[in-house]
Amino acid sequence: MADRLTTLTLSFKTREQLIMESHAIAPFRYNFRAPGLSVRGPILFAHGPSSLGQVLIGRSQAGICAIFIDDSADALVGQLTQAFPREKLLRDQAALQEDLHQVIAFLERMPPTHAVDLDIGGTPFQQKVWRALCHIPSGQTCSYTELARQVCRPDAVRAVAGACASNVLAIAIPCHRVVRSDGSITGYRWGIARKRALIEQERRQ
Repeated sequence: MADRLTTLTLSFKTREQLIMESHAIAPFRYNFRAPGLSVRGPILFAHGPSSLGQVLIGRSQAGICAIFIDDSADALVGQLTQAFPREKLLRDQAALQEDLHQVIAFLERMPPTHAVDLDIGGTPFQQKVWRALCHIPSGQTCSYTELARQVCRPDAVRAVAGACASNVLAIAIPCHRVVRSDGSITGYRWGIARKRALIEQERRQ
């Protein structure tokens, strides 16, 4: 798995298309929507088992816009509905099978077979925090205070923690790598036990 920035491209499309900034980091391509642009639905979704529970991915017309982890399929669909209340949601296991396999393989620390496009929304501040998260090397952690300094907002530790909590792309945007200043593990959208397991898994890699 590569954890460093490998390419940076800007693409300008027609008015009807998304304007995105694309960062290619195997096994994902990180496409940040211009602030203010909504996700383009409908959102297709599929789910499958992993060592950390059931995993759901949601894909818009531009790429994977959601990766959730939970104990049951019903709970996952509930998360997706809450995250995208205005979008039409359609289950399509067949269409998303390859991308779902790739996401689960990444979670299980298996080699990627292809790069998956991500469709990332958020505010300018959230995107800044999420970009910083993507530069925390696998196997390492960063404190919320340090992350706030990295985004040039040392006085905004709570806002940084809020941006981490707003992340809807589990593991792809690695908010699990952020811990308290004393190293304690708290505050993970998908459960502290999963956060601890991901950190320990990456340290063993």
